[in-house]
Amino acid sequence: MPMLEIKDLSVEVDGRKILDGLNLAVNAGEVHAIMGPNGSGKSTLAYVLAGKADYAVTDGQVLFDGEDMLAMEPDERAAKGLFLAFQYPLEIPGVATMTFLRTALNAQRRKRGEAELSTPEFMKKVREAAGKLDIDQEMLRRGVNVGFSGGEKKRNEILQMALLEPRLAVLDETDSGLDIDALRVVADGVNRLRSPQRSMVVITHYQRLLNYIVPDVVHVLSKGRIVKTGGKELALELEARGYAQFQEEAA
Repeated sequence: MPMLEIKDLSVEVDGRKILDGLNLAVNAGEVHAIMGPNGSGKSTLAYVLAGKADYAVTDGQVLFDGEDMLAMEPDERAAKGLFLAFQYPLEIPGVATMTFLRTALNAQRRKRGEAELSTPEFMKKVREAAGKLDIDQEMLRRGVNVGFSGGEKKRNEILQMALLEPRLAVLDETDSGLDIDALRVVADGVNRLRSPQRSMVVITHYQRLLNYIVPDVVHVLSKGRIVKTGGKELALELEARGYAQFQEEAA
């Protein structure tokens, strides 16, 4: 049974159809890349998985470990092991990154019926994760994403992911606005978190990210549905030939 199974998913936003019969199956341990032109529905898919309001599912189903994900509240999805990395991470002035991370981690543990981590346990866990991702301790004392560069914001999200240990991570255009050095750092963090128990869906417009996070499967999304699936060579084909051929196929 796939970890994530999307069947004939159709979604409207403000009465306009964005996803139109989308099908996708992701097995445990796999990294799937979803590529497509602007307006094809890539971010809509990420938001629907996360449970964002204002996205009306008009047809289809989403199963996470065989359970109806659409019936779960966003915090339930997170407790089950879903993590969404946003294209533009939020700034939260006045809240230290450490406080934010501890609150998020313990909220998930409570939801799962697990004991909250004590301060020493939490500090040890953060130090270990930050060390592996080359994150400076000083960064953890600052307000969440306040004054952070694009690369630091993304690295902070990867740290959140490392601490929360999700089973399914969805990265929505995580390469957006990053220079090549920041891209490498983020990709390195993601690659360290690859495991047979963890699946990832990497949503991107450009092929360059997939030079660093090499996917098992590449899908082309056009006009709200997946029109082609292949290996990593499909991403190279898109880079060379563009999306026009697939937009015509989806029409």
